[in-house]
Amino acid sequence: MNRFLKRRAAVRTFSGLGTLSILLYAPAAAFAQAHPNPATPDSLRQIQTMEPHIGPPGTEVNLYTENIPLQARVVVGLGAIGTGFEELGTGAQGEFGEIGATVHVPETATWDRAVVFIIFNGNFAPTGLSDPFHVTDEAGRIQRTGSIAGQENGCVTFEDRDGYFYTLAGDLGDAEAGDFLIVEGAASRSVACPHADTIEVDRMEETEPFERPRPEPFR
Repeated sequence: MNRFLKRRAAVRTFSGLGTLSILLYAPAAAFAQAHPNPATPDSLRQIQTMEPHIGPPGTEVNLYTENIPLQARVVVGLGAIGTGFEELGTGAQGEFGEIGATVHVPETATWDRAVVFIIFNGNFAPTGLSDPFHVTDEAGRIQRTGSIAGQENGCVTFEDRDGYFYTLAGDLGDAEAGDFLIVEGAASRSVACPHADTIEVDRMEETEPFERPRPEPFR
């Protein structure tokens, strides 16, 4: 689990697309109306289990949680901060409130941003949110745009444009805190730097400074 996150991070049928003000891998058609009672990421329950947490488009992901309020209908979506969501399927809650879902990462998901799985009720009000899932390219690499935040216990920390934190490993040249960079490399969970997922950097370039978007409510 990525403990540095600033914003926390059995399907039966597959159907259309919905809108949400966090994440989007969808064409501009078949959108649901915004929910009148938006929720912020911090107000949502954390999906307790997600396996695996990294993989290419098409990866089968198993979700399980027991802490979501009872609801008649469960909708599972996928998205990224600041865009919308794609509905992956629908299911139901068990009599004790448990939710288990097996979904596939869409082929449209890209390697340059973390995505999250979202649980909605039948009115598309969000109730649960997963840790970030890292979509990889064919070689198992991810790309992130962000800036070096500093060091912690000898680990170089990197904050991406969505506010997620990573540690960087490999040859970082003369990069220092405050530098804005595009980094590429394999993602892993390091024993030496366990507080955040690690990017084993094999390519890095400077980029222009940018302002990170303010957190928006899920709608």
